Amino acid sequence: MIGTHRLLSKDIEFKELGLIVVDEEQRFGVKHKEKLKQLRKSVDALTMTATPIPRTLHMSLAGIRDMSIIDDPPEGRMPIKTMVKEAEASVVRDAIVRELDRGGQVFFVHNRVENIGHVADQVQRLVPYARIDVGHGQMPESELERVMMDFYEHKFDVLVCTTIIESGLDIPNANTIIINDADKLGLAQLYQLRGRVGRSNRQAYAYLIYKPDKMLTEVAEKRLDAIREFTDFGSGYRIAMRDLEIRGAGNLLGAQQSGQMSAVGFDLYCRLLNEAVKELKGEEVEEIELPPVELPVDAFIPQGYMPIEAQRILFYKKMAAVRSIADVQAVQDELEDRFGDPPRALWNMLAIIRLRLRCYELGIASISMFRNQVQVNFGPGVRLSPELCKDLMKTHRRHWFQPDKLAINPSSPRIISEVEDMIEVLAGAFRRMGAKVG
Repeated sequence: MIGTHRLLSKDIEFKELGLIVVDEEQRFGVKHKEKLKQLRKSVDALTMTATPIPRTLHMSLAGIRDMSIIDDPPEGRMPIKTMVKEAEASVVRDAIVRELDRGGQVFFVHNRVENIGHVADQVQRLVPYARIDVGHGQMPESELERVMMDFYEHKFDVLVCTTIIESGLDIPNANTIIINDADKLGLAQLYQLRGRVGRSNRQAYAYLIYKPDKMLTEVAEKRLDAIREFTDFGSGYRIAMRDLEIRGAGNLLGAQQSGQMSAVGFDLYCRLLNEAVKELKGEEVEEIELPPVELPVDAFIPQGYMPIEAQRILFYKKMAAVRSIADVQAVQDELEDRFGDPPRALWNMLAIIRLRLRCYELGIASISMFRNQVQVNFGPGVRLSPELCKDLMKTHRRHWFQPDKLAINPSSPRIISEVEDMIEVLAGAFRRMGAKVG
């Protein structure tokens, strides 16, 4: 059975329901989705969306729900070129004229019904020869259907409309969209609207415009930056991740589909949630505490490299949450992709995180400075034999080896590299001893 929210009505009963498919999941509230699951306890549910809401995305990332991603576009499609600009007459006119000159059509989105007619008149004055019509959700159903069919059949050139076109439209000849007051719309909404163009093998354009000289809020700036940054195919997932960062994960047990944690910090919440999921799956919950590594080097995210404080805090959290070398590499790749080559202080920070992970694997309790020496302290049960200590001191004359610790006399400013090299020497020594590490 294919239907709308009508399927959730109390007077609808299913004989043998086995599978529920929810398209455009971001349009459904928590109560709707919970009602679908209650229809039958053993029902399988598949939800589909280009931009999952923060709560749903976080449930997938936490392991509560399975997630699959489709990245491949239909053959012949090209990424949509996206511009964020002030709403100047020349910008709007040039965008419309360029599209009409190649025989295409234009969406002009203005999400206020009370003055949409006035906006349509302004667009008409900018491009007098363009054929323009208006469409919005408060029109009679038959009239709205006529407008949409006329636009599909290219009986007019510019459709001035509200966000009613957000999903479900496929008009290959419409390849320019202008979104007025884009700063007032949500990130997922902007992404869905942009997806109305670029549905053929022609280059498509999206213009996100806002009032000239308007002071945008910090959240609005983040949304516009994200939609401008993520233009490649399959960007819906990355945009949803950014939306999760901006708005928060919402309430797992309540109806809020976005929002920040109030009782506990987000990291602690994620850790507790992950442990609870593992317990329910019958998996062993292991508490990992990485050994401290304290070296006399600058290790931080410079403000000049990442000016926005909220972004720096976010990446500090990401680095604090890593539990494998692959996690560190993923954070490094994201940094390079978004901000360019990291400066020395940030390289040091990533290197120290890798050192801490390696120490955890080898059973090293800590690394610290003492009187110009780097001391490596072994954890309980990790010891070097006296014979091995003598052998190591012969081959590494600047270092002092004891059964329970190692002292390094650094000879160059590249202290982290020296410590990394020495840790790998220890790893080889442990393997020769047949020591059980980790």
